[in-house]
Amino acid sequence: MAGAVVTFDALHSVKANISWLVEAKKAHYIAVIKTNQPTAHSQLAALPWRDIAVQHTASGAGHGRRESRSIKTCSIADKLGGIAFPHARLAIRVHRRRKQTGKRETRESVYAVTSLDAHQAGPADLAAAIRGHWGVENSSHHIRDVTFAEDASTVHAGTAPRAMATLRNLAIGVLKILGADNIAKTTRAIRDEPQRAIPILGITNDPDAYGT
Repeated sequence: MAGAVVTFDALHSVKANISWLVEAKKAHYIAVIKTNQPTAHSQLAALPWRDIAVQHTASGAGHGRRESRSIKTCSIADKLGGIAFPHARLAIRVHRRRKQTGKRETRESVYAVTSLDAHQAGPADLAAAIRGHWGVENSSHHIRDVTFAEDASTVHAGTAPRAMATLRNLAIGVLKILGADNIAKTTRAIRDEPQRAIPILGITNDPDAYGT
């Protein structure tokens, strides 16, 4: 992992994890800080972003929406307002504007910290890394949280949570391989008509059986 840049969000934004990653594995990190870490999120939001010019922008369209993203970075000390982020060098703010067809435009600011210095990664590099993180979030984690209700799971004992996460990932992977482009819709179809699960066992190759 030496030299790699690891992205993660609030679940892994723990001092011990970050120290191990940087000191033992010689890797870098970009930690996305969400509102479920209210103190860190508030302190990042309170940095003088208005005084910092936009350093990179990108936009795109697809899936019935248009989205633009701008990024700003701010140098910080190892400790951010008393909240320890070991080896933190830059604070990051990504501002997203999204317009879905037939709906009002929405705006959102997302904050992150990284161990990378400005000379090691420019704003465009950081934006690409965060965008890649969201890609994984949308294609896997979001499905696990929303479709499979992972966050609401009451399974906590021993290695059971890890086993359940593996099974959810397996289910998502199998459905995608079989051509399901809407996991939620396919899961509902199987729930309502369990016989639709039979093709997953290889009994038929009829794509209509998957509810896609």
